Amino acid sequence: MPDIAQMSLFGDFPEEQKSAAVPEQQSPALRAVELRGLLDHAAYQYYALDAPEMTDAEFDRLLQELLAIEALHPELVTPDSYTQRVGGYVSEQFEPVTHAQRMYSMDDAMDLDELDEWLARTDEALGASEANPVAYTCELKIDGLGVALTYRDGQFVRAATRGDGTTGENVSANVRTVSDIPRSLAPAGLASVVGQGLGQSVEVRGEVYMPKRSFVRLNEERDNSGQPVFANPRNAAAGSLRQKDPRITAHRDLATFIYAVADEGPISVTSQWEFLQWLRDCGFAVNPNARRCTSAHEVHEFCEQALAHRDELDYDIDGVVVKVDSFASQDALGFTARAPRWAIAYKFPPEEKRTVLREIRIQVGRTGVLTPVAEFDPVVVAGSTIARATLHNIDEIRRKDVREGDTIVVHKAGDVIPEVVGPVLEGDLGAEHAARPEWDMPTHCPSCGAPVVREEGEVAYRCVSIDCPAQATERLIHWGSRNAMDIDGLGDELVGRMVEQGLLSDVADFYDRLSTEALASLDTGRVYETKSRDHEMGDSILVGAKIAEKIMAQVEESKSRGLARVLFGLGIRHVGANVGEVLARRFGSIQALAAASAEEISQVEGIGPKIAQSVCEFFSVRDNMAVIERLRAAGVVLEQEAPAEVAPQTLAGLTFVLTGTLENFKRKEAGDALKALGAKVSGSVSKRTSYVIAGAAAGSKLTKAEQLGVPVLDEAALAEILSTGQLPAGE
Repeated sequence: MPDIAQMSLFGDFPEEQKSAAVPEQQSPALRAVELRGLLDHAAYQYYALDAPEMTDAEFDRLLQELLAIEALHPELVTPDSYTQRVGGYVSEQFEPVTHAQRMYSMDDAMDLDELDEWLARTDEALGASEANPVAYTCELKIDGLGVALTYRDGQFVRAATRGDGTTGENVSANVRTVSDIPRSLAPAGLASVVGQGLGQSVEVRGEVYMPKRSFVRLNEERDNSGQPVFANPRNAAAGSLRQKDPRITAHRDLATFIYAVADEGPISVTSQWEFLQWLRDCGFAVNPNARRCTSAHEVHEFCEQALAHRDELDYDIDGVVVKVDSFASQDALGFTARAPRWAIAYKFPPEEKRTVLREIRIQVGRTGVLTPVAEFDPVVVAGSTIARATLHNIDEIRRKDVREGDTIVVHKAGDVIPEVVGPVLEGDLGAEHAARPEWDMPTHCPSCGAPVVREEGEVAYRCVSIDCPAQATERLIHWGSRNAMDIDGLGDELVGRMVEQGLLSDVADFYDRLSTEALASLDTGRVYETKSRDHEMGDSILVGAKIAEKIMAQVEESKSRGLARVLFGLGIRHVGANVGEVLARRFGSIQALAAASAEEISQVEGIGPKIAQSVCEFFSVRDNMAVIERLRAAGVVLEQEAPAEVAPQTLAGLTFVLTGTLENFKRKEAGDALKALGAKVSGSVSKRTSYVIAGAAAGSKLTKAEQLGVPVLDEAALAEILSTGQLPAGE
């Protein structure tokens, strides 16, 4: 078998989890909920929108913290926890595809020490010795988009993205335009497929990526045509593969490296090293930079060489994947809930550059948070030019001790997000740094001039004025969102254009300033191009009368959504949809809520002092009250209708925990139904739990209930409770 390493760039090569501390200031249960929300949002931005907001390093840190909490408190593990799934999202734009086998994520080693720990654990688990060492295959970690290719009787039939690991998106039409993907398996590889000609299917997996030269060309074309450029090749590849028009994908010059198989059963190979050669025999593009190693020293050497040579490659890599070579040993080690135990990804440290910090500028977000942003001399890092990076908050600035005028070190965390590492304090630079004044947060909002507040125990400074123009667009988008006033047709881009062109500045403008005529003539910012022999002409695209009429009808309908949605739509800090409903039921009108003291509000069940203080602060701002009065004058309902007849609270005083899979109920719906009868529904089992309702595949919560002696009910008992309002006889 040819030695792939001999054909590689690195031609002179020879033949558990990170612990994390649980924050002391927050209960494990609350912190776990918070972490799941952060991870889910970050995964949505990365997989669904191809627009990561969080660095890989920060994502990994939060994931390790959640793993640590769940290891100490198994009762907190939920089926939808990020620790129990692969990650990723399935777009509704493409037909869903169920993978032959689950596409797992990879656990990470953030440095060579963590890699050594994994190697030692794996060697021990497989009974390695000097006479019988474990062999590993090392491969470059391609920074692209995961894809699964299915072949039946040797012919290409389908391509799907990773999606959520179990279900992906059918991108077959687009993948057919990628030139290095074979339409049929070459005879040399097909001969090794067992049962060929009998409908035998093989699903191979790999990465779709955009070569650096193609990325530069694409961004030049987009920039010249006035389109936004892609942040990096990975985002460009993902966006290109998800095009509705395959002709656009074909123009993007994508490429692939294939390196895995869903099930090796149909193929007569026994190891990853043999499998890579089989892929070559079939005609797939296989990365030549791979090596079979039999010691930690050889694995280290490959990782160090890969890091040293990464800039010479025509594609982005962000690490090295180390796999147990033997398929039999892989089967013996198996998988965790989200990753194989027989593989790990060693992540490269980020590339660092020096530059000069010119200014720390304030950026104001939708919720009024003032975020300091470092503006520095442009510098090329990890293949692209950066000139700014968030400094997050004043505590982070103090911790890093960066000051305007400093020479600083910057990098891209996870090779994606620009980050300031800190100041350079060597020699004269250190003395100059010490002579500069410390930077401090402003006392007033730089956008509207309103006072800035910092709540006790929090790091963020906020502008609480509803009339702040920097917050306007995001607040207006939130007001029209589904769980708020549900104004259909208000996309982010359209709202942004309305703000830019002066049609909207606050939420009351929807009702007393915006008109069908003004909206119809709104310039959407898009241009319709007509080409003549000599030149191009462009005509702006307006919203138009029909669309404007539909949107204004939705605006009119939104007036009657009710107080709970208004409270949520106003964007009051800490007031989500559920809190809005609780406050609306308790106070009945916005006047009564605005007149209530923080103490009165905090006495409402489910409302703590932090929420109460935030509500009072909001209604204490004169501009906010002026907007509310305009809403009232425009006919927006600011009262809560009397609730329908309340069901008898027959379960008052009882606490239920739902666990496992229910056949006839969704767990949230069942929980809401129990609450309607007066019960409390908890996410964890304790001595105070009255009953645990266990469905199929109930796990640690059922075990804990049995240990504590908490009564356990089945789904039939749940159905009886919900239909009668009473516990089953004998309970």
